[in-house]
Amino acid sequence: MSRICFLSLVASLFALALGHAGDWPRFRGPNGSGTVSGTLPDIDPAHPLWAVKVPGGKGVSSPIIVDGKVYLQSASADGKTRSLMCLSAADGTTLWTKDLPGDKASTHAKNSLASGTPACDGTQIYCAWWDGNAVSLAAYDLTGKELWQQSLGSYVSQHGPGFSPMIHNGLVFVNVDDDKHAELVAFDAKTGQKKWFAERKHVRASYPTPFLLERPGKPAELILGTTTALTSYHPATGKVNWEYTMVWAKGDAPLRVIGHPVYVNGLLVVYCGDGGGSRYTCAIDIEAKKPTKVWELKKETPYVPCMLVKDNRLFWIGDKGIATCVEAKTGKAAWAERVFVGDVTASPVLVGDKILTVSEKGEVAVVKADKEFEEPTKVSLGEGVFASPAIADGRVYIRGVNTLFCFGKK
Repeated sequence: MSRICFLSLVASLFALALGHAGDWPRFRGPNGSGTVSGTLPDIDPAHPLWAVKVPGGKGVSSPIIVDGKVYLQSASADGKTRSLMCLSAADGTTLWTKDLPGDKASTHAKNSLASGTPACDGTQIYCAWWDGNAVSLAAYDLTGKELWQQSLGSYVSQHGPGFSPMIHNGLVFVNVDDDKHAELVAFDAKTGQKKWFAERKHVRASYPTPFLLERPGKPAELILGTTTALTSYHPATGKVNWEYTMVWAKGDAPLRVIGHPVYVNGLLVVYCGDGGGSRYTCAIDIEAKKPTKVWELKKETPYVPCMLVKDNRLFWIGDKGIATCVEAKTGKAAWAERVFVGDVTASPVLVGDKILTVSEKGEVAVVKADKEFEEPTKVSLGEGVFASPAIADGRVYIRGVNTLFCFGKK
């Protein structure tokens, strides 16, 4: 083999291992930020690039896109089957389906039997499954062949599970936090061997996906925030770097965490809530000698939808349809405006300076991410949406109750 051919092969294998730059490989895309560069394509419900009935049944699992393939988890209407599907990103054609047995089980009205989003490192796909009784983590090759599966134990929550895996440096991480126990677990991506686990204090089930915090001149940190604590772990070992204990005022019930914290200019911002309408957001200074609370908010902050960061500002869409921009340093609102009349479950995504957000009714709004509010453009998909959108290679993928939509150019 010539040196040029050899180098080309190495480059190809390296690119495959990393995935493509335009991929959306896990819940909320690269590192869970919900943010990509580029231009948001037009969302015209009358002229999608393609729209297909979601194969395999129902679910609120979000799509991921890797190397021109869409991966999605679903569950049959009778609850007896869970499915991982691979579709062509070009036209929505189903390429293969991997089915697993399951049982019918009770969930929150806005949850489903398939709510976790898969993750892919370019060579394998990782899925968290709930069979109605217990949860597990499984790995598959790119043809759907199961490579390994590990039990994560029983799961007890009034909502049903909704956590998703994430990958870093050959390890797969899952946050298993229900009403009776909580732990962060790391598995070897190739073999499924448990590498480490960290027990966490549990109060109320929380569902955030860990994310990687990378700062200049400092080692990478694995960050997880739940009802009880905001914690930094060493990704390879699980050693705790630092921890901030969530303190709840006397008489206030501890609140659930669903979206993961966001980092902006030295602050980690944690946001919590519950079905009764209670809300709480706080910003923690992690550059201080000891993590310290800088500001807090108790109204109109998100519970289920995740936050976005741009230009030292926080942007979010609240569960009741109010979009907000605040200064990250102080928590002071620049603006708060109603975008939807109705509830929002899907997390928004940021493309360039445009925020794409979708209501449970399937209304789509595009809001400019700026310090001044501009009236958004709005359209309707014609069916409900509970899953978060995905952006890859200049296309938008939105999973509706019955349909997977793709908007953008061929």
